[in-house]
Amino acid sequence: MFQVERIDAYRWRVPKQGGMRTDGLIFADAGLMQDLEGDQAVQQVANVAHLPGIVGPAIAMPDIHWGYGFPIGGVAAFDEDEGVVSPGGVGYDINCGVRLLATPLAIQDVRPRLRELMDALYQAIPSGVGAARSDVRLAPRDLERVLRDGARWVVAQGYGVEADLEAIEANGTLPAADPACVSDRAKQRGKDQLGTVGSGNHFVEVGYVSERYDGRVADRLGLVPGAVTVFIHSGSRGLGYQVCDDYLDTMLAAAGKYGIALPDKQLCCAPIGSPEAKQYWGAMNAAANYAFANRQLMAHYARRAIATLFGEDAARRTRLVYDVCHNIAKHEIHEVNGRQRRVCVHRKGATRAFPPGHRELAPQFRDIGQPVLIPGDMGRYSYVLVGTDGAFHETFGSTCHGAGRRLSRHKAKEVARSRNVLRELEQQGIIVRAATRATVDEEIPEAYKDVARVVDVVHAAGIGRKVAHRNLPGESTTNPSASAIRLITLNSAHTWTASAIARSRIPAARSGAISAGPTSFGASVSFSSKASVARTFPSTAAVRQSSSTALTRAASPRAIDATASSAPVQKGQRFFRETNAANSWRSPIVQSDGPRITAWIQAQ
Repeated sequence: MFQVERIDAYRWRVPKQGGMRTDGLIFADAGLMQDLEGDQAVQQVANVAHLPGIVGPAIAMPDIHWGYGFPIGGVAAFDEDEGVVSPGGVGYDINCGVRLLATPLAIQDVRPRLRELMDALYQAIPSGVGAARSDVRLAPRDLERVLRDGARWVVAQGYGVEADLEAIEANGTLPAADPACVSDRAKQRGKDQLGTVGSGNHFVEVGYVSERYDGRVADRLGLVPGAVTVFIHSGSRGLGYQVCDDYLDTMLAAAGKYGIALPDKQLCCAPIGSPEAKQYWGAMNAAANYAFANRQLMAHYARRAIATLFGEDAARRTRLVYDVCHNIAKHEIHEVNGRQRRVCVHRKGATRAFPPGHRELAPQFRDIGQPVLIPGDMGRYSYVLVGTDGAFHETFGSTCHGAGRRLSRHKAKEVARSRNVLRELEQQGIIVRAATRATVDEEIPEAYKDVARVVDVVHAAGIGRKVAHRNLPGESTTNPSASAIRLITLNSAHTWTASAIARSRIPAARSGAISAGPTSFGASVSFSSKASVARTFPSTAAVRQSSSTALTRAASPRAIDATASSAPVQKGQRFFRETNAANSWRSPIVQSDGPRITAWIQAQ
């Protein structure tokens, strides 16, 4: 395991050693770094630093977690003469990305018809593994146009308006696409899947603007207070997956052919100017165009669902705020060591975040910076940011892309096995429609980091700037500093018998009251942030809201995973919850900079 060095409150260095050609740089606060203990993602940052021609550090965002080859949340730039291109630095779901629509509807008008809206969206946009459309089937010639022209082809067919294209990264078309480099198998998988969301962590989500940090920029983006919005998160579906899979063997052979030593074969790559890299580049860009087209078509059907319930005028006035890529490699010009250089920037689970004034931005964004869309998990909030000069100079114009997983899909399903997650969410006012229960269980809220912490890091580090906070319709607060907590309970043997999760923000927290429970033993409790109050449950667990207290780092602390169902504890042991540490109870506290404690639990 690498010894990571703290640079400041939000930056950590993975020092160059062995075959590394440069340092690694991780953006995180102390709590997020602690969550990475034992995670192979840090090793993956170091592995990326071994690749030929890397320029600057191998970078990881605060939503970092393990991925194929590169960590998810990884960014790396490569010199165009000496560098490489790697499918592992792009990912299987090429141009997985997010699109945000802003409607003219107010949340108070939509909330009474929310079930109808969710049903309409679910009917209009197919979801699930292998989902296909029966009403949009692409003839071979049409698919070629999609691969070459992306969202532009979809708009030309009447599925959107020209203004949409100006609000898409690269205007929805990557010109280096070469459909001839895409295999027949990939094309077969993609011909019926355009306009479908797919499975996994992909979603269509209704929310509303709950808080604005920069009113001027929010107004420019059409994010007025209380406005209903629609997030669409998906990528290139089976076509993109097949493109990646098709080229892994080609790139592994190329690495051997060109004498590239790989610390991990998942980083298989080829020199940028090689025939193998050029073929992958043509196919990767074609798959990215398919993803742009996919999200454009889904946006059309989202507008049709809105029209069904709220009228054609509401659909017509539903505008595209922005559409961003997450998994992509691009040729860009950046300043490196004081001079402008053209480099190949890989962003895997990371978002481009270009600053105000950048020439690649459409005119309506040039004075405010590129919009950056950061979704959270399906039980909490999300954010809209804009790009900054800091990101452009430090991270090759990149920032985070979401909350970042903290539990594997297998572990999440294991945790959720005895629970009714749909009912839990519905009790919070969150309505979910999904093809299978397994999809929901994989995506339980506690499977992810708290996106508020991730966004706080990029904002404080200067690699993104907060513009707006977006809540789910079941939430009714704008306070990002307090949470309702579903309590852990202890049985007489002092073992965990229920999971601890942080629910969405609630307005009562501002006036001091935070409701918690019920516990698995049927007890419930309310505690105040203004006074220290304790109550002992029949299960012999005491819960107390402490004053904001700074505690000192303990030697070799043991982090308790609150989602585990049987983690042993000792009588009298206390577990503390840090501010904004949404899913994490720890004993003892492990921050060296004096975290603020919001609650603790003690075994009696």
